[in-house]
Amino acid sequence: MKNVFFVSDRTGITTEGLGNALLTQFESVVFRKEIIPFVDTLFKADQAIVKINNRFMQDGAKPIVLTSIINPEIRGKFKLPYVCHMDFFESFIPQIENEVGQKASLAIGKSHGIIDENKYYKRIDAIDYSLYNDDGVTIKNFDEADVILIGVSRVGKTPTCLYLAIHYGIKAANYPLVELDLKHDKLPKSLIPYHGKLFGLTIDVDRLHHIRTNRLPHSEYADINTCTREIADAENVMRDYDIPYLNTSKKSIEEIAVAIMHSINLHKKF
Repeated sequence: MKNVFFVSDRTGITTEGLGNALLTQFESVVFRKEIIPFVDTLFKADQAIVKINNRFMQDGAKPIVLTSIINPEIRGKFKLPYVCHMDFFESFIPQIENEVGQKASLAIGKSHGIIDENKYYKRIDAIDYSLYNDDGVTIKNFDEADVILIGVSRVGKTPTCLYLAIHYGIKAANYPLVELDLKHDKLPKSLIPYHGKLFGLTIDVDRLHHIRTNRLPHSEYADINTCTREIADAENVMRDYDIPYLNTSKKSIEEIAVAIMHSINLHKKF
């Protein structure tokens, strides 16, 4: 097992994302990961280094320390002989400065701070919309939707809607295709006016059976035959009504969201 620390002077979200993109290329290595956010003073850097040093002393192996720290003095604290240290700003900023002919501002919080309030509130509005229009609770706001996800229960509609809202400002609603809808192989009448906004999610039978069994074991809802029937009926409806759809079985939420946006030509709102 290899210890990895994501250290940032802000939330650590960007550092973790970039770091994970690199680490996933080493499939046979088990990484124990930890985020240390808001390291924006020398004192906080020292506290983080104590934690990193303790891990090194316990395991006897060099930890990997991935940082995104603007302040060069704070960043320099992590250039320790017993760690493998890489800093994303130090790696890329100088090259960009050379290319654009301008020095970086070196301001903390540019990527996740509220730089443009209008864009920020667009994202909050999209999140509120997705929460309020989840699981077919109401359809009265579907006119405002950028996309309406449909599919049987537990195919990933809700998390995908929230991801689209949080990361792209997309107003995403979702509507479950329940047994009553599927019995007649027809799209619910309430969705007909919004046909152009519909996008379907489907899933492999075994995967759905596993998810539902974890949620409600030994139930008809989780029964393999129920799962098989519902998926087949839902896919028939999507095909009959020419609704684009995607199998979510082996895709992450991130991949599903990007595939939806690309498929129906949605664009980031902020």
